[in-house]
Amino acid sequence: MAALTWFIFQVYRHGDRSPVKTYPTDVHQESAWPQGFGQLTQIGMRQHWDLGQALRARYKGFLNESYDRHEIYVRSTDVDRTLMSAEANLAGLYPPVGAEVFNPNISWQPIPVHTVPDSEERLLKFPILPCPKYLKLQEETRHSPEYVNKTRDSLDFLHMVANKTGLSDCSLESVWTVSDVLFCESRHNLSLPSWATRDVLERLRDLKDFSFRFLFGIIEQEQKARLQGGVLVDQILKNLTAAAHSNSAGLKLIAYSTHDTTLGALQMALDVYNGKQAPYASCHIFELHEESSGNFTVEMYFRNDSSQPPFPVTLPGCAHSCPLEKFQSLLDRVIAKDWEKECQLSGPDNNKEVIMGLVAIGCILFLLIILLLTKSPTSGYQHVSSLGEDQS
Repeated sequence: MAALTWFIFQVYRHGDRSPVKTYPTDVHQESAWPQGFGQLTQIGMRQHWDLGQALRARYKGFLNESYDRHEIYVRSTDVDRTLMSAEANLAGLYPPVGAEVFNPNISWQPIPVHTVPDSEERLLKFPILPCPKYLKLQEETRHSPEYVNKTRDSLDFLHMVANKTGLSDCSLESVWTVSDVLFCESRHNLSLPSWATRDVLERLRDLKDFSFRFLFGIIEQEQKARLQGGVLVDQILKNLTAAAHSNSAGLKLIAYSTHDTTLGALQMALDVYNGKQAPYASCHIFELHEESSGNFTVEMYFRNDSSQPPFPVTLPGCAHSCPLEKFQSLLDRVIAKDWEKECQLSGPDNNKEVIMGLVAIGCILFLLIILLLTKSPTSGYQHVSSLGEDQS
């Protein structure tokens, strides 16, 4: 008997966007982009509509032909380009049919995309901070032989880029922004500076890819994963387990609309990262299949080329079709049992600081009480404005 698709989990990157910022000497500043920096372009909208259509075709017969709010949940980071990508994706995945058409001139229907404020995002944006232990690991990475050698070998090149761009900070960790700007401009047929030769662009791409590895790998990849991508892995495993135990209340698909760093952190934690930045609208897929009654397997796929179907991705230590229990056990090593403790957010030093802070506050309150008791009473009534400082 063929395996039965039971549940799908997707993590995808937003579509084509304008640069998030540019460098001082760039002739194309923010006014060159219709919606400004960091915004989804019409190319990006089409990319995600195409992805939605491809997913519709892939899961025909599994997903309902028409939108059913019980079977899909979509969450996005609270960023314009990821929210809009999710909406474009859903437009391709669920074009309205029959009674869903509310306007014959619009082949679209509204479908909810959930999010949380950027300041509260602890699942889909990486690196997750504050995390003192992670910052210590990053400092150790800067002293690793690979990082030191890369810095030495790139020093003259980085100085050249800094001189041409007018950037005061041009390091292994920041030069990716230059690569990003030139990539975005070339895709949108904007002129590139004469110094941006093919060799320069290739070297910038290499340094950009190195910066992603710096974030989540090079040294202590497993420990970094426990503090970063493992957080997302843990959530994915919880959803796969809930679906296998039929605790998902009819839910068939969860999709997360995210960023290249999200996919980088996830794939580093899974130890399946190919060393390259995830392209626009790329999608990492987890499929839960029921092989026989109560026996489930997990298959992973990655779509990073719109002209090709998603290719299979295999978790190290298991077959491509990996039993759910083994899939979980193999990934247990990258899941923190107490994230705050492993990040060193809660420890003896932190507790000591809290105690000292409370003592200081207590002393201040005591002094205020003494002052109030010794101050002579004022006569008369004083009106306190309720308008607030902005309106006074």
